[in-house]
Amino acid sequence: MSTTYLWNPPAVRSLRVRGEAARLPINRLFFVGRNYHAHAVEMGKPVDKASAQLFYFTKAPQTLLESGATTAYPPGTSNFHHEMELVVAIGKPGFRVPADQAHELVYGYACGLDMTRRDLQLVAREQGRPWDLGKDVEESSVVSEVVPMPGQVLERGSITLRVNEKVRQQSDIGMLIWNIREVIADLSRFYHLQPGDLIFTGTPEGVGPVVAGDRIDGHIDGVGDIRLTVGAVE
Repeated sequence: MSTTYLWNPPAVRSLRVRGEAARLPINRLFFVGRNYHAHAVEMGKPVDKASAQLFYFTKAPQTLLESGATTAYPPGTSNFHHEMELVVAIGKPGFRVPADQAHELVYGYACGLDMTRRDLQLVAREQGRPWDLGKDVEESSVVSEVVPMPGQVLERGSITLRVNEKVRQQSDIGMLIWNIREVIADLSRFYHLQPGDLIFTGTPEGVGPVVAGDRIDGHIDGVGDIRLTVGAVE
């Protein structure tokens, strides 16, 4: 007997995969907070890896938006920020995975943008409240096509973001405080990671505001490019 619903359930969210006709279905979206030293400093929260712990936030899969799209400037903010990130696509299940085996869960990589209502995030942070209004923003998890690299761990590669052709963010993924192996291993202590999970690994310094009409372009060596246009205010 087939299941009936009161209304149509949401469509499966998915991404293009380079060289494949099949698309990658999305499960969950995980984000690593403050994983580049210079960005942690610009946010006023320096990180000492010797005493600090990784921390995460999540966004609903419904926030996913593919590269090349236009997103409306969201309501409730006057400080909408870009954050360029390397995204890891998980391809195998894993729980309590040792760091030296973390590569086995990697399916591939993509470029990502974590678009943020910075004013709302900072207010929530200072008041000790959840970041949802600042981070879990509609159409704010922008992702490029996924590049299959099963079992590979990226150790280095330039990461750059431009707004209207002017460089805003520029670093190297080798500058991650916690590298990809460490992130996967740590996150798998708390979650049974599943195929289709995406991990945004953190953003380098240079985050900043965008306005309606801005064109965002990002690039990660060995991975590809990402593009987003900011539309009119809703």
